[in-house]
Amino acid sequence: MNHPRQNERVAYHNGKILPESEVLISFRDRGFLFGDAVFDTARTFAHKPFRLKEHVDRLFHSLDYLRIDPGLTPAETVSISEEVLARNLHLIDKEDDYWLTQRISRGPLSLDRDTAAVGKPTVIVECQPLPLKARAKNFRDGIEVVVPPTRRTPPDSFSPRAKSHNYLNMIIGDHEARALNPNAWAVLLDHSGNLAEGMGSNIFLVRDGKLLTPSERFVLPGISRATVIELAKKLGIPVAEQEIDLYDAYTAQEAFLTSTSLCLCPVRSINGALIGEGKVPGPVTKRLSDAYVALAGCDFVAQYLRHLS
Repeated sequence: MNHPRQNERVAYHNGKILPESEVLISFRDRGFLFGDAVFDTARTFAHKPFRLKEHVDRLFHSLDYLRIDPGLTPAETVSISEEVLARNLHLIDKEDDYWLTQRISRGPLSLDRDTAAVGKPTVIVECQPLPLKARAKNFRDGIEVVVPPTRRTPPDSFSPRAKSHNYLNMIIGDHEARALNPNAWAVLLDHSGNLAEGMGSNIFLVRDGKLLTPSERFVLPGISRATVIELAKKLGIPVAEQEIDLYDAYTAQEAFLTSTSLCLCPVRSINGALIGEGKVPGPVTKRLSDAYVALAGCDFVAQYLRHLS
């Protein structure tokens, strides 16, 4: 189906596709008032969404956890997402790519402020260009991880496996880390003092040829995280999901972060301690990155690095 091209991005909002400037949400929406909403985000490679179904499946797990009925099926959500993407592609360069995000709140708060009331949810699907230029130096120099004093919300308080709009725990940790190092990426510890996760990112260590990452009970099990674990197994690299602490981190030969936008990006240091003498990427990281590039059909490392010139 052909659609008129807009000169601004469009988004899906409660049954309609509108210019972004016309997408208006009530200030009484529970997503704004309480963070009572979930979201998920895929990315494109060469303008094609990567593992969109897996992202939408995770979105619906988050919805089930928060007991929100979006009024859509997963298949309908995938179809809407693909249409929104198609109608925005002409607005970016052929070498660039999008985040493709679904956001669903419980909707406006009832007039009697009954938080148990079931209203009409707010559903948004939108695109945003990936921040390739802003993050390019991380692929050249490696990420500088800082562990802030704020701990990750424990799973017996709120499960990190749900991707909700309430990011304050992560945001506070991120501000603390950047106060120490303006270039830092925060990775929070769990309530037992083990590495957990960062804002939208999972951490991996390489120690003695083995890949280590925190158990998914304490982190959001990222789609990129799952992709790396899948690739490692195919490459014959042993993988363990376990408790890993700062001793493990400081004595690791390699480290990297995974996220939807970064895919897989090497870590240079943790709390100022150089990992693998600060040489990035390490050999295991490089093998996994090359395998990820082959799977995606897009050299995302080169895509980032070209923005340095």
